[in-house]
Amino acid sequence: MCGIIGYIGGGEKNAIPILVDGLKRLEYRGYDSAGVAVIDHDNKISLTRAVGRVANLETKLRDGGSESEVGSDATAPHPHIGIAHTRWATHGAPLERNAHPHADCDGSIFVVHNGIIENYAELKKDLMNEGHRFASDTDTEVLAHLIEKHYHAGERALFHATRRALKEVRGTYAITVIAAAAPRIIVCARSASPLIIGVGDGENIIASDASAIVGRTSRVVYLNDGEIAEVGAKGFFIETLGGKKIERAAQTLAITVENSGKNGHSHFMHKEIFEAPEVVTNAVRANVGSAVIEEALRSAENILIVACGTAAHAGYVGKYLLEAYANIPVEIDIGSEFRYRKTPLRPKTLAIAISQSGETADTLASIREAKRLGARTLAIVNTVGSTIAREADMVIYNHAGPEISVASTKAFISQLTILALMTAEVTQDKKLRGVIETLPALIEKIIAEQEPIIKTIASRHARTEHMFFLGRNNSFPIALEGALKLKEVAYLHAEACPAGEFKHGPIAMIDAQTPTFFIIPKDGVYEKTKSNLEEIKARGGPVIALTTEGDAEAELRAWTDDVIAIPDCHEALTPILAAVPVYLFAYHIAVARGCDVDKPRNLAKSVTVE
Repeated sequence: MCGIIGYIGGGEKNAIPILVDGLKRLEYRGYDSAGVAVIDHDNKISLTRAVGRVANLETKLRDGGSESEVGSDATAPHPHIGIAHTRWATHGAPLERNAHPHADCDGSIFVVHNGIIENYAELKKDLMNEGHRFASDTDTEVLAHLIEKHYHAGERALFHATRRALKEVRGTYAITVIAAAAPRIIVCARSASPLIIGVGDGENIIASDASAIVGRTSRVVYLNDGEIAEVGAKGFFIETLGGKKIERAAQTLAITVENSGKNGHSHFMHKEIFEAPEVVTNAVRANVGSAVIEEALRSAENILIVACGTAAHAGYVGKYLLEAYANIPVEIDIGSEFRYRKTPLRPKTLAIAISQSGETADTLASIREAKRLGARTLAIVNTVGSTIAREADMVIYNHAGPEISVASTKAFISQLTILALMTAEVTQDKKLRGVIETLPALIEKIIAEQEPIIKTIASRHARTEHMFFLGRNNSFPIALEGALKLKEVAYLHAEACPAGEFKHGPIAMIDAQTPTFFIIPKDGVYEKTKSNLEEIKARGGPVIALTTEGDAEAELRAWTDDVIAIPDCHEALTPILAAVPVYLFAYHIAVARGCDVDKPRNLAKSVTVE
């Protein structure tokens, strides 16, 4: 979601280009405004903010567009310390006054913040009664004034004033704080929103996402909930909000500058779809077959899967796999719903959290609730060291590599592969595992042979405003995912429905201008789904059929408008193959509509607020 970067260095290093470069690396997370505050060598702070892309902020910085009444031009030579932010609006419209960083009354303390301060309204009222003046509509500004209050009340150290302020706060946060009176430190803290310290040589970097520090250091320290740190150019220390000192060794990042580029593709989304074969190969090497995880699966009397968005669609495929092949009852719940329901868990429940980022707020809260209710917990995440990974009893890493496009594609394919591997392990089905290992070659075949066809079909439907996605059994979650991706990247209204359910109401929407995308592989419900397809054709609705090459392809080609073919494969694995053309279809429609594919409006990559 929102992006944070803070930098402190020594010598002649200029903080501004480092901060701006970090913001650019965080653009994929989704945002609507950006800002930077730096301390110059006269110990004065200047603030520059802009609505829209980081490029707008960069232009203002280059033109000397500092808006602070105190301090010098933000382009002054070599400020050595600063904080910056990309904001995704929660409180207050995306206006310049609501962009971060936010300041206290006299502009001497600046704060950037990810998360939501739930009791900000009551805190703001009390602070205003005490004479504090507010300049924004945000919850974040309360933090700057609270820190100011405690600083002037006797806590003359920025670290201690910040800690006192945070003890009054309810909600979630990752924050970084600078002050004109403390020009050689940055204070940072987290509660349910990710924050890391990048450990450099004579410099340190604070960020909400590892991608912001790639290329400057590969050594990072992860903050845990309820921890606060003081960071200088040559070192840092960490304590809990209660005052307990924390010693934690740095870890090494796997992400590099090289694997975070587009590699010749026009968009990250396109590149990441093309990475699907490698993603499946890496998933096969994951620790799915470890003794601990295999025992947890075998001893579970039932499984609860909690996830959100695309990860939830993967969970629905996992439900099908584990019930159909392993005979384990599986319930799936959306994280934002499970966390607020009084859901009794049966004995010997295994709760599985699926999250690309490992920081999804609702999924994290759900896994904590499942643990409180006595369930064993397993995380399937892509981000090493993420909060969900650290808090679950067991973790399976996707090893899918960085996913930069806001719309998740390769992470979903990796999640499906992990769930299929789990099914193969718990059932000891060597044949299924063997077929999984053939998937990379099959995906390469789909991309090579079908992308030109898909691009042509997409161009014909680019101006469509409504579309349905239908499937049955384990193809229905792929229909859900196809509809979601069209909404996300092409801003095209799309709905998904089980094909057999479509006649119970939604079929009233069918006309000659409303296409239906059928996921209809040659599986156990092929004939049933074909009957549903015929119901659409009988009412004049255009049909795109995604099916298995061979007999089904020939049959459907004779009387549908368009056919996309995938190789014949084990029925359990067709969702993995079907996801690839569905993603390519959404991608090419979005490109044809002129959409910003990698940075869809209003969306965030890692949703760390409710």
